[in-house]
Amino acid sequence: MLKLRLFIGAFVLVIILALGVWLGFVIRSVTSNSGANAYNTAVVLRQVQTLSQLVTVKYVMEKVLVYEDVKWFPGGDNRVLMIAHGVVKAGVDLDRLKPEDIQVHEKKVKIKLPAAQIMDCYLDDKQTQVVERTTGLLRTFDKDLEQTARKIAVDDVRRGARAAGILKDADERALAQVEKLFQQMGLEVEFIRR
Repeated sequence: MLKLRLFIGAFVLVIILALGVWLGFVIRSVTSNSGANAYNTAVVLRQVQTLSQLVTVKYVMEKVLVYEDVKWFPGGDNRVLMIAHGVVKAGVDLDRLKPEDIQVHEKKVKIKLPAAQIMDCYLDDKQTQVVERTTGLLRTFDKDLEQTARKIAVDDVRRGARAAGILKDADERALAQVEKLFQQMGLEVEFIRR
């Protein structure tokens, strides 16, 4: 009788253990499938848009600018000689992403990023300096001359950064940053070219 009880007890214990293992596999497969489904287009879009304007490149450029306000009558010219210290920032505006720009398939994401653009361009006032300013003998002092020279310097710095390849650099770094974000989420990313 004792052997029969031990046999039945061992049999029940094996059945409970087998049910526990089976239940563990079922729960694991259900939770892993729901984890894959948790990454839908809306979730991924929201995660990427949290980065908003992703500034990836900053160029610092100097330019010597001579701006003259030439008048064709006698009296001389108004002139500003300036060393402009410009800062140009470029990146990708992720707020422009639309749901159709992202495709999610289980653990793989295909994304079409917006083109890189210049986000900001300005002169660093601490390092920009007017080296010389002259006012013609018969001319009045032009208080707007320096501001006009600064606007021209900002435009020149922006053009110089474009010519130096800031948009290409910003695009490459944005791809790398977004790929890193997806890898941290456990997703594989593929970029769709514009």
